Order: sequence, then C-alpha cells, then structure tokens
Amino acid sequence: MTDSPADTGPADAELRRIYTEEWEWRTVELGGQSWRSTVPDPSLPDIGPAAQQRRLERWQATLAEVEAIDPDALSEPERTNREVYRDQLRTLIDQQRFRTFEAPANADTSFWNTLIERGRRPITDLDHGRRWLSQLRHISDHLAQQLENMRAGLRRGFGPPKITMIGREATARTVADASDPAALSFVQALDGLPAGPEATALRDEAVIVVRDQVQPAFRTLLAFLTEEYLPNLPEAIAAVDLAGRDFYLAQLREFTTLELTPEEIHAIGLREVDLLRTEMRAIAEETGFDGDVDALLAFMRTDPQFYVDTPRALMLEATWQAKKFDAVVHRYFGRVPRQRFGIVEVSPDLAPFYTFGRGSVDTYFLNTYGLQDRPLFSLPALTLHEAAPGHAFQIPLALEQTQHPEFRRSTYISAYGEGWALYTERLGVEMGTYETPYELMGMLCYQMWRAVRLVIDPGLHALGWSRERAQAFLRDNTAIGEHEVVTEVDRYIAWPGQACAYYLGELEILELRARAEKELGTAFDLRHFHDQVLSLGSVPLRVLRTEIDRFIARGGTSPYVDDPVR
Repeated sequence: MTDSPADTGPADAELRRIYTEEWEWRTVELGGQSWRSTVPDPSLPDIGPAAQQRRLERWQATLAEVEAIDPDALSEPERTNREVYRDQLRTLIDQQRFRTFEAPANADTSFWNTLIERGRRPITDLDHGRRWLSQLRHISDHLAQQLENMRAGLRRGFGPPKITMIGREATARTVADASDPAALSFVQALDGLPAGPEATALRDEAVIVVRDQVQPAFRTLLAFLTEEYLPNLPEAIAAVDLAGRDFYLAQLREFTTLELTPEEIHAIGLREVDLLRTEMRAIAEETGFDGDVDALLAFMRTDPQFYVDTPRALMLEATWQAKKFDAVVHRYFGRVPRQRFGIVEVSPDLAPFYTFGRGSVDTYFLNTYGLQDRPLFSLPALTLHEAAPGHAFQIPLALEQTQHPEFRRSTYISAYGEGWALYTERLGVEMGTYETPYELMGMLCYQMWRAVRLVIDPGLHALGWSRERAQAFLRDNTAIGEHEVVTEVDRYIAWPGQACAYYLGELEILELRARAEKELGTAFDLRHFHDQVLSLGSVPLRVLRTEIDRFIARGGTSPYVDDPVR
C-alpha cells in the first residue's frame, strides 16, 4: 500500500526532489540506451574523462544529500525508495571509483555488439528514423572515446583477461568488412518505415553515413582490437590480481546486494552443490542408473533422443514450452504483464560466443548455434527462466508499477531479477512443466549450474582457481555441453561477481516464501506472494525481505488495491 500525497511530509518531498532531479539528469547524461528503450537517442553519451569525473562528483554529492535525510521522518514507501536509491547510488559510485568504464567489453558483452544489436530493432516511425540517423552520425566519435578509455585501462593493467577475449572481435569485423553497407543492421533498422519519399531519403542517407563514417570507425576499432588491445590484455584471470580485493568485494555487492565475503559465498556454493547432488541421485535411481549421477549425465549428453538437427526444430520446441506456461499462469499469478514476447534466434555472428538463451522485456533470444550442445531436456527450465514467468514476465511487470519512481522501474538488479528467474525454474515442478525425469534432471542441472557458480566465481577471483579447474568443476557437476562449459567459465572470468547473483537471489526468495507459508498458514496464497515480489520493481535483497515482512504483517493480501486474484 502507498501513502497518499497528503499523508507525506517535507522529508518525503525532499527525497522525491533529489531522486527525480538526479534521474532526469542521469537519463540525459547516460542517454536512453537501456535495452528497454524503444525510442532511439539522437546522440550517444559522452564517455570521456571529464564526463566520468562529472558523474562521480554528482553521485557522491547526491548520496550525501540522501544520507542527510532521517529515514524515520519518511513515509513507508519513501523509506523503501531511499533504501533502493542508496544502493543504486553506491553501485554507480563504485563503478566510477574503480573505473570499470575502462573495460567496456568482456567475453559476454561489448559496446560494439550493443550498437549492432540496436540496429536489429525495427524502426517504424519517421521521427524515430530521424533520431536513429542522428545517432549513426555520433558512432565514430563514440567509438573513439571507447578506444581511449580502453587504452587507459591497458596502461594500468586493467581489462578483460586475454584468454576470455579470443575471437570476440568477430562481430566488429562483420561491420568493418561488409561490402554492402545497406545490408548492415544499422540501415536495415529503417526497413520498417512507412513507404514514402522521406523514408527513402532517410534510408539513402543512412547508407551514406554507414559507408563513410560508421564502417571506417569500425575498421579503426577492429585494427585496435587485433593489433593493440587483445595482444596486450592481462594474462591474469582473478579480479583480485587485476584490481584488488576491494574491487571484487564491490562487484559482489553490486550483483548480490549482500555483504558476503568470497569465502562465505564459496562455502554456500559447496553446501548447495552437495544438496543438489542428492536430488540428482534420486533421478539417477529412477531412470535405471542405480544412483550413478555421472553415468546419467554422460547418457544425457550423448543420446540422440535429446537433440534436434535443425534450428527450426529447436525454436519450435521452445515455442511449445512457452505456451505450456500460458495454460497455468492464473493458478500461480494474479497479475500478468500486458507486454508479450517473441522468440528470436541469436544472430550468427554473435552466436558462437553467446549463452543458450537470454530474455528481455519483449524478446526471448535462443541460440541455435552448435545444436549438439543444445539439449531438449534443458529447454523447459531455460524457457521459464528467460521468457515467462522469468525475465520476459518480471521486467514488463516492473515497468508497469507506476506507483514507484522511474529509477525503480527502469533499472535491473541482478540478485533480484536473476534470483527470480532461477526461482521460476523450481516453480516449474509445481506447475507441471517437467514431463519426464530427464526434463526434471535438466532443471536440476540448471540449478546445479548456478550453485556451481557460487563455488567457481570466488574460486577464480579470490581463491586461486585456474580456468581449467573451474571448467572441470562445471563439467563434472552438470550436463551442459562442452562448448557451453568453455563459454560460461570465460564469462565468469570476464564478469566478476555477476554469476553469484542467481542462486543467492533464489535462496532468498525460497526462504521468504517458506517464512510466509509458515506464518500465514491457511491465509497464504501463492498468487499473492508472487504478485508481492513482482510488484516491487527491482530491489536489493534486504529490501525484498522488508517488503515480505510487511506482506506477512498485513495478512498476505494482494499488493494491488483492485486485487486481481479471485
């Protein structure tokens, strides 16, 4: 429930002024380049040294203003907003303090891939087309600033570990070496414009800009990557070796929103791996493998029944899995998002380095590269996680929570978002998603995959593990394919802390659900619980705890005034 404006006092008004003004400034400063954005920015953000210093000083000053407000003087909603906002500011300050902008690419993502992918969003509005053309004209300057930041990172030995970046320049090459600029995504984005002379002129001008400005900039980028950057990246793989223990602790705080040490996270991971192994042994018993998990995993990796021969077959299976959820959604959720999602193949140039699937506000990206490493028994859990009720369900619902300020609706906290998505994989057992013991084992393998990350991530970044040891631990405890073993470990090396968000977030949601079930008894309604979690936007785990405590205190009722659950 929220207080009415009449019930709020001067402290509420001051906090709202602070976060509203800063968010408006941040939106202009960083550009509307969120993957949730539907309107192209007419420019790209300034990322030079002066701009980076300006952001640090603004966020430090803003945090000081927020800290000066007595939380006891705030209404309940604004007290929650203060907690979420403080955490967000602290993360932004840490990013500037450790100058993470000097390593704007890793094994999983890069600024050039982001630019290319934006061009794959169709533009159907003439004004948006004009804005897109303006943005294309800024790409050259933007790439030049990125290169200078990366050079600054190299000078202090900071950047993604060399082993994780092998071949990652391939997507830049597709732009640099293209013989026909009109065939690139930057131009094809305009193909959906309504027919007419202005649309034709915009597209013709885009071809010229891409040929004369964008492609030369990408050629400069490609030369930099291959001749200067990749050869000189650090050999070390541990975050503590690259930037110190404080940097890794800041990464863990950012992604998990918890104050846990690497050693504590590692221990939790080992415990959870043992627990999941026990569940797996039961499946191995049921399927005739006498409890031999390793033998069952070997069978699942190699038996042809679990694989398809064509990308279309994999896409069709994923589509079917997504539709199965629609048949049971209202038994588990009171409110559903208005936004729908589509299932799209990962582009061929990106696919060799991309994970199996990824979800967003309106798209479930499915990787059909290397079908021998894309088992059907993994698709039910993957689809729940990346599509509905995971990312393509939670993110749109967050955007619809207009009672919250924009900074809560339009940002993403990994522990919450990934924790929720992983929780939905477990929820699939209750929803009847897994129809065979192999699909159930696929879900347990995905749970194990995330639990293993709690062991591997601190192992790699703080406890002296080698890349080979991490690969072996992932390989020995899951049924994921060898290609995925390599790409995933490289992702953990290149993105310290992020891999820990999933399982720690899920554990928190499971614990809170168990507490609510126990304390509410017969008054507990799972649909209300899920609606409460999803009504918050994206919040740190400690805020989630507080909100579920309030949910329990008010008797487990719906968070929505109109209570859609009947």
